[in-house]
Amino acid sequence: MKHTDSAETSTSVAPATFPELGSAPASAAAPANNLGLILDVEVPVSVVLGSVRKSLADVLSLSEGQVIDLDRGAGELVDLLVNGKLIARGEVVVVDERYGLRISQIIAPSERLRR
Repeated sequence: MKHTDSAETSTSVAPATFPELGSAPASAAAPANNLGLILDVEVPVSVVLGSVRKSLADVLSLSEGQVIDLDRGAGELVDLLVNGKLIARGEVVVVDERYGLRISQIIAPSERLRR
């Protein structure tokens, strides 16, 4: 291993420069243009009919044909979750012998942030 003396080598060092915190970079000026980069990203979408809390003993004692009462009544709106976040509410419908969701209410962005 060759040892170099610090006096022999010279390195030029310049101070780092950063943009002002209030100014946005050029790429942030047009976010709609960047949206196309992620439009094909898949996210999980689920519909929640209701929920219930059960002890582990109760869950282990479940058997076929047993009914679990949920916290929602028949005809109430169900939740539409995207990536685990509540996005909308709607009613369950049947379309060509498959279940679907007719969206009745979109959750406001401020409400989503509050949750």
